[in-house]
Amino acid sequence: MPQPGPEPGTILNESGVATTPRQAATVLVVRGGADRLEVLLAQRTPKARFMGGAWVFPGGAVDGDEDHRAAAVREVEEEVAITLPDPAALVPFARWITPPEVSIRFDTYFFIAVAPADAEVKIDGSEIVDARWFEPSRALEGAEADELLMVFPTIKTLEQVARFDSADALVEWASTHEVKPVQPRVEGQGETARIVIDEL
Repeated sequence: MPQPGPEPGTILNESGVATTPRQAATVLVVRGGADRLEVLLAQRTPKARFMGGAWVFPGGAVDGDEDHRAAAVREVEEEVAITLPDPAALVPFARWITPPEVSIRFDTYFFIAVAPADAEVKIDGSEIVDARWFEPSRALEGAEADELLMVFPTIKTLEQVARFDSADALVEWASTHEVKPVQPRVEGQGETARIVIDEL
């Protein structure tokens, strides 16, 4: 898949002084047990200035003294109305830090959570305008065909989880996987700007 440009609404930092990333958390809500793997993606409102219309994993910024796990659980509840039973049950998966070349930066912790058996997705209708369960490979096909707008970390995360045949296998692997920060960089400027990353 071609390397994408910066996220919609991204403003490149022209001051030369990197801004401090804001802390954030996001969740790969999965289902399928030992039989299959599906992950929940939510579409941000196209009206949003930053990442408008993009399909992302539920999540958002950490509030005040809130820790990342609590923020992750809160955001999933607010955006897709799924109540995750226990923040301690979240499995760390990844950590992405926005390139210093970008003016709006996030230091985002990615977690995996198994959806409760009775989970019903309900969108908030304002920040999130759609939400669907996808097999990772199907979501990537949608991005490739320009049917689903996705940002770089979402694409790379889906590529990682698409290697697994079931939700159980993914959770088992993540439970023993060491999380190391991923720090992409921006190469080029303007229309030619592209996000570049060393192999995960």
